[in-house]
Amino acid sequence: MNDRTPHLDGPLAGHLVLDLSRALAGPHAGMMLGDLGARVIKIEAPGRGDDTRGWGPPFVGPEDAPESTYFLACNRNKESVTADLKSEEGRELVTRLVRRADVLIENFRPGVLDRLGFPVERLHALNPALVVLSISGFGHDGPEGGRAGYDQIAQGEAGLMSLTGEPGSPAKVGTPIADLLAGIFGVSGVLAALLERRTTGRGRVVRTSLLSSMIGVHSFQGTRWTVAGQVPRATGNQHPSIAPYGLFHCADGDLQLAAGSESLWRAVADVAGLDPDDPRYATNADRVRRRTELAAELEAVFARDTAETWLRRLDAAGVPAGRVRGIDEVYAWEQTRQQGLVVDVEHPTLGTVSLPGLPWSFDGGGRTRHDAPPTLGQHNASVRAWLDATDADTTDTTGTTDSADSADSAEAAADHADDGAETRPGLLTGARP
Repeated sequence: MNDRTPHLDGPLAGHLVLDLSRALAGPHAGMMLGDLGARVIKIEAPGRGDDTRGWGPPFVGPEDAPESTYFLACNRNKESVTADLKSEEGRELVTRLVRRADVLIENFRPGVLDRLGFPVERLHALNPALVVLSISGFGHDGPEGGRAGYDQIAQGEAGLMSLTGEPGSPAKVGTPIADLLAGIFGVSGVLAALLERRTTGRGRVVRTSLLSSMIGVHSFQGTRWTVAGQVPRATGNQHPSIAPYGLFHCADGDLQLAAGSESLWRAVADVAGLDPDDPRYATNADRVRRRTELAAELEAVFARDTAETWLRRLDAAGVPAGRVRGIDEVYAWEQTRQQGLVVDVEHPTLGTVSLPGLPWSFDGGGRTRHDAPPTLGQHNASVRAWLDATDADTTDTTGTTDSADSADSAEAAADHADDGAETRPGLLTGARP
């Protein structure tokens, strides 16, 4: 592999993604598209790069060029190009990339991209087939649409912290779940828009937000309020609607079990030596109402032996159960390794590094090799050389060049209005060198 020949495998091979985002939600979306085989070109601010390059500790690598493990977590399979989007040169670079891109990702505050000279109307004048993923904190309009969004703020504002942790003590989720889910939901929208484009030849704007990502996963906790009028509250490590279901203490540690059906309840009761027909626990609703009482009875039994012993007994009875692992234990776990959930890549300054792997696999295909997260500006020369080469190819073929900013007018928009998605130079077959 070299800087000009990214891997061509994966379902999105041949697609070009322009990633203007920073921090986590947008970069995570870009990484997912790269994991699926797209070529992803990430634009970063000269000198400092993505905000997450400075998020730490921990930092690793040489003292004069340390790398943030936070940045490494969400930027594999990308090329880094530095550009000042407020400068004429930076805007010209983005213009050239927009004309060739299949997808553009941005997570500026609403209105910022417009002020930089790239409102949606201009983007689609430059490239009618472009799919734009726009991620905001609280939505792109509405009374609070202009608010800046960070993960923990969104977790609190969207109610997730009121559901997490021990009663009366709001807690955030241990990973930046609002950012990550906004990226995931954004990618699902992008894939739908790319599929639609095969019929229409035109791109769409896909909008999501940290707020919408959180409300999108309220699930049964949301309908407890919207349908039943109940305000959900945190219940610690016990399920609010199923019992027994949660974490239990044993003689030497903890285990978790899930009795999600009546047959599983009877199996748990049999393992623990409880009466499954005890009228106090006759139905799931009865057990939920007496959740604390039932948990105390189970823990009194579990305290008699080790967690590993109880896990073997529960497994033999067909009860879903497991231990609580530390992160170090997860990555040492053979099941994690066997499932391909650790990816080793070769970094320019760090050497071989291991990253959390892809959460999917494809029968008979998929991206099999991965590129390390780039150093800042690592691909400045190669990407610009590729642009120059494709400009030359276009000039040789058509007698014109698309490097001039001629598509900024209404006339140019009209000229491009009927272009087909599969015929524009640089789209799909021409997106990669």
